[in-house]
Amino acid sequence: MMKTAIAGFALFGLQASGIAAGAPAAPDVPAAIRVPAGAKLVEKLHATGAQVYGCAATDAKFGWTLKRPDATLTDAKGAEAGKHGAGPSWTAKDGSSVTGAKAAQADAPAADAVPWLLLRATATSGKGRFSQITFIHRLDTKGGKAPPTGCDAAHDGKELRVDYSADYYFYAGGASKQ
Repeated sequence: MMKTAIAGFALFGLQASGIAAGAPAAPDVPAAIRVPAGAKLVEKLHATGAQVYGCAATDAKFGWTLKRPDATLTDAKGAEAGKHGAGPSWTAKDGSSVTGAKAAQADAPAADAVPWLLLRATATSGKGRFSQITFIHRLDTKGGKAPPTGCDAAHDGKELRVDYSADYYFYAGGASKQ
């Protein structure tokens, strides 16, 4: 019995040290935004910045429309790893980049947070950390939603920055999910 317990702790220690060494743990997500079979988690980065909205009239009604994210990506140690911007796109400090398109979404637990997303890579460039990415999760969002008011004729054409943060999980491989 004691040998089994010690072996269990040793196994746990190996797993914990793997995570500490930078191997990200796979996130638990709603079924609607799960990555396809065969997709392997490569990296987790944290984003802090803003969702940038523009005020404009659509069908004779004013409202805030997302223009772009504007965020800094950091790794598990807090070091800057790149930028997240229009496209949406993620550009690493090594020059590689990935552009994505929304494949699915799920409501965030917090009412003022932008939704959790599964994005499919539509293009990659460079030979670095983002060159083989096929899917991206946006999870654990905080803030970022446009306010329901404040966009009217007096604010037409104005931009609004709404602070947000999120964790982005990057995957390689997996079957295409449309």
